[in-house]
Amino acid sequence: MELSEKLAQERRGRLAAERLLEQKQNELFSANSRLGQHARALSVEIIEKRNEAEELKGENTRVRSDLKTAERRLWDSIQTIQDGFAVFDMNDCMVHANDSYLSVFDGLEEIRPGVSYVRIVQLLVEEGIVDIGNKTPMEWRDSMLTRWHTDPIEPRVIRLWNGEYIKLVDRRASDGDTVTLALNITEQIRHEAELNKARDNAEAANRAKSAFLANMSHEIRTPMNGVVGMADLLTDTPLDDEQRLYVDTIKNSGEALLVIINDVLDYSKIEADKLTLNSEPFDLEQCIHEIATLLQPSVQDKPVEILVDFDMFLPTQYIGDAGRMRQILTNLIGNAVKFTHEGHVAIRVVGLDAGDGKTRVHISIEDTGIGIPPEMIDHVFGEFNQVEDERNRKFEGTGLGLAITKQLIELMEGEVWVDSVVGEGSSFGFHVTLPVHEPALIAPDDSLSHINQALIISPMRGAVEILTKQLALLGIKALSFDRCDVALAADFKKPDIGFVDQILLEKGGKGLAEGLHTKFPTLPLVLLGTDREMLGDSPALAVLQKPILRRALYETLLNLDESIPDEVEETPVPEVEIEEVPEIAEIEPPVVEEQQTKRKMRILAAEDNKTNQLVFRKMVKDLDIELQFANNGVEAVELFETFRPDMIFMDISMPMMDGKEATRTIREIEEKTGLPRTPVVALTAHAMAGDDTEILAAGLDYYLTKPLRKAAICDKVSELAPEGVSPVMPDQASG
Repeated sequence: MELSEKLAQERRGRLAAERLLEQKQNELFSANSRLGQHARALSVEIIEKRNEAEELKGENTRVRSDLKTAERRLWDSIQTIQDGFAVFDMNDCMVHANDSYLSVFDGLEEIRPGVSYVRIVQLLVEEGIVDIGNKTPMEWRDSMLTRWHTDPIEPRVIRLWNGEYIKLVDRRASDGDTVTLALNITEQIRHEAELNKARDNAEAANRAKSAFLANMSHEIRTPMNGVVGMADLLTDTPLDDEQRLYVDTIKNSGEALLVIINDVLDYSKIEADKLTLNSEPFDLEQCIHEIATLLQPSVQDKPVEILVDFDMFLPTQYIGDAGRMRQILTNLIGNAVKFTHEGHVAIRVVGLDAGDGKTRVHISIEDTGIGIPPEMIDHVFGEFNQVEDERNRKFEGTGLGLAITKQLIELMEGEVWVDSVVGEGSSFGFHVTLPVHEPALIAPDDSLSHINQALIISPMRGAVEILTKQLALLGIKALSFDRCDVALAADFKKPDIGFVDQILLEKGGKGLAEGLHTKFPTLPLVLLGTDREMLGDSPALAVLQKPILRRALYETLLNLDESIPDEVEETPVPEVEIEEVPEIAEIEPPVVEEQQTKRKMRILAAEDNKTNQLVFRKMVKDLDIELQFANNGVEAVELFETFRPDMIFMDISMPMMDGKEATRTIREIEEKTGLPRTPVVALTAHAMAGDDTEILAAGLDYYLTKPLRKAAICDKVSELAPEGVSPVMPDQASG
């Protein structure tokens, strides 16, 4: 190869190397440029982060400073409180404790952060800091350590050597630490001791007061009974008007004093919470009528009627404290009579079924007396308060009667209220819920077959209105007159019964009875009063004392109704020729024989209460049935086997064996002997929701609640009457 070619080749290689070097330098420059830009950006970021870090460092410093300040303030606050405060870690070693906590240990150097709870308890005993009472040191330590390791820790009160009481309240935290508060309750203990001492002194004083009142009551009653008794004896001796006035004054003053003594004693018992209620069966309506009768002499000298409007279909037999109920009614009715100079005092009684065999009884006493000013309404039930009339004359009495009445009603879990208008009268009302002892004698659907019209002759408008309403509820219309001459002169159809007020006969109307007897010779007369002789020779069906008892009125009407024979309409028999009905003699005998072969439906009624049996018998008296009663569940089972009833009315609550158990036994007998299922109808006062499910589950088929309804009983008998028995309903027999 020539030298020129070699030089050319080397030149070309050098040029290529230079171009490659230039390219690499350009690439390096570009890379350096990019690296410089990144370095500048990183430098800026580092500066920013450094600044932020400096700011955070300052913030953390401030936070730490604030935390230290807060901790110091908190600890300073804890140090200022008088109660002890300490914190223990999860190993039961003390972390912090304030001075009040440490002061109990009287400067023991060992009691400082780091000491264990076990050692603290041990030092409390060893140094005699705590009063361990009758326990041994070991028993006391064990009880404290056992308490410490329970969760939650129960508070405990300990007594120190100096007589102070500390209540330990410990709470375990979620991280295992325990916070302890040692509360000094010495003053609280001393205050409670003072209160207990004061209470004991008060009770002792109250016992002394009660003993004093009881003794004074006895001491006063002994001579006062003699005073009142002798006054009674004097009234039976010949006295002139002046002497009788003196005797009556002595008697009335003595009785008023005894009333005051009773009020004070009762109020004392209520105040001391020593009064208890004695529950027993009693007749509420009879109680009200007895009080009205006793108060009648108080209204003899003034035109005032005492009226009793007792709901016709409300039960009268309840379970409660009859004595206290009488006291309530005497206070309210007597109060109304005292403040009423003319018009009436009406005792109205209604009730609502409260379920579970109880009735919420509402009693109101309305009067047309002086009334109560509005500003005094809220004070009438207060102690020693009385109401003045329009002439500012105070009435006699202690002013305790209504206060005692209110507290007795509240003791019976009832409520009392009053409405009044000055010059028009007042209405005192209260309600109590009482268990029903016996159902109502009269059912809403009871009716009388033969008594439709009644005549009432009486000037007592309020009494006539009540009697008219009662008769209307029994389906009897009343025609009333307030004067004898007007009644005798009036033209009206003969009534079925007549009521004549004794007041008219006493005021010169003795010819009224004879006049009525002449006008209506067969009219049954009922005297509203007490003296049967006032009717003269006229026949008297009954004498009903005013106010009239519902039972006495209903029984009088019922006896009259049952004594009146049913009117039978005689239907003329048409004359027919024998040849026109030649086969009639052959047709009738089989029909008569079929009627004679049918038996009466047999009904068994299991009921332990005799009054309820009477009520049931009255309800089904119009049915053509054969009825037998069982007095308890055992008798019901026995009669089922011997009497073979077509249906059974089963009371649920009975002695010896209740209705559910008796029904289960009857069902077992039916299953064993192959007898058909006998319908059993529950008759029960259990009317709460769910009672029917439990009763029917015992094997009973139907469920009727008390008070019983005549229509429901008769409908159920008719519904369950089997084939082959004579018709049970009168209309079925006639049809």
